[in-house]
Amino acid sequence: MIRSLASLFRPRLSLLNGVAAAGGVMLFPGTTYASLPWLVFAGVALLAFGGSALNQALEFEADRLMLRTMLRPVARGSMQPAQAALIGAAVVLSGVLLLATAEGVTPALLGAGGILWYLGIYTPLKRRTPYALAAGAVCGALPPLIGWSCAGGNIPDYRIMLLAGLLYLWQIPHFWLFQRRHADDYRKAGFPLLTAASAGSRFIGFFGLWCVAMVCATMLLPAFGLVSRSIATCFALLILPMISLALLRSEKTVFFCLNLFPLLVTLMIVTQKSLY
Repeated sequence: MIRSLASLFRPRLSLLNGVAAAGGVMLFPGTTYASLPWLVFAGVALLAFGGSALNQALEFEADRLMLRTMLRPVARGSMQPAQAALIGAAVVLSGVLLLATAEGVTPALLGAGGILWYLGIYTPLKRRTPYALAAGAVCGALPPLIGWSCAGGNIPDYRIMLLAGLLYLWQIPHFWLFQRRHADDYRKAGFPLLTAASAGSRFIGFFGLWCVAMVCATMLLPAFGLVSRSIATCFALLILPMISLALLRSEKTVFFCLNLFPLLVTLMIVTQKSLY
């Protein structure tokens, strides 16, 4: 049962959303109570857990066609779609209530809106167009906004919009490269892919364009005073050799380095908050 729930909730991806939300709390320049980042982390992680379960209840037929997903509990038949939907709805409701309890209506509405967007817009859209990634990336940009609003920040503030925009930019090459690695599976299940996502095609142009945009946007963090230049320099010295090594070796290494990006950005923000 524990293994089935772990597969249903996809904890690595879900917890990453929680980390991004906690980063939104830490970015807020005002004072917050000490447990708020943990409450926001838990609330957004619960939303992601539930969203994953609801997604699997909706897409179990496609999951059965892909090697990557055929062992998920609903796809392999160890759990009924209605069970997964019930569990997912209960966990999403728990996340929404936790966010509402932590800091009011706005974070809860943002969280619920993100789930509705993921299931109602992105999930059906990705069967129709390879450009659905542009819509789906909105969901991944919401966690820092939720954390910021929980801390008392206004949503239109340029600081949180910059962080959310960074995560939006990051998701495009991240998920595109993920599609490229599993292109045969996606075709088997009937999901349209960008031509560049074919296993044998070159990726440097498209991929490099997004990565350059992501790096330029990251440089805006010290430019606008969100992190100090000394902290930004330390993290650049850490990440640049890693990126260089990745580009010289393999797409698998590039994918691993991309996975670290949200964690490193959050760590920069936490370091800034701790030191200053």
